[in-house]
Amino acid sequence: MATAPETLRTQLRGLSTAKRVSLAAKFRTGEDPHQRARGDPLSLRELARRHQHLSEQIDRLDAQLDRLVADTAPELIAKHGVGTHTAAALLVTAGDNPERLAHEGSFAHLTGSAPLDASAGKQQRHRLNRGGDRDANSALYQIALTRLSTDDDTKLYMKRRFAEGKTKKGVFRCLKRYIAREIHQCLVNNPALQPALDT
Repeated sequence: MATAPETLRTQLRGLSTAKRVSLAAKFRTGEDPHQRARGDPLSLRELARRHQHLSEQIDRLDAQLDRLVADTAPELIAKHGVGTHTAAALLVTAGDNPERLAHEGSFAHLTGSAPLDASAGKQQRHRLNRGGDRDANSALYQIALTRLSTDDDTKLYMKRRFAEGKTKKGVFRCLKRYIAREIHQCLVNNPALQPALDT
């Protein structure tokens, strides 16, 4: 759109992405000889059709992922703030590292949610863990974000920790640690993961 002629840009300006893609996918290439020579309508039409094709493919794959995750870990999906993609990321991490699920602390380190001591002298404090599986850590962060926006108990917890002098990063560290503990219980009690845990 940035380099297309003004006549094409005018047609697409101000529309949502879905409407823009739908309109561009119907462009005809033989109306304006100048535009036909430049290839603008054809390029936009092909990009829009590719967008439609990939969007349909994503929808099919998401539906399949929904089924797989719901069949594998229904208890995990039932947890507040846990969606299909966050559950899938945590299941992949657990499946790739079954030996790290035996102890809850090992799982916390695996997901990068275990607090790291950063005390100096008389000052006692912990810092965020930058290690571990970053996809699993991101999943925990997304769950914490969802709970902070939709769960009253989590909102009250954050206010209480702020009143105690915790920083936002410190509160998120505590939330991710709590969520990792909760997720760990789901995973170790999941029959689908028992064969991996037993080996």
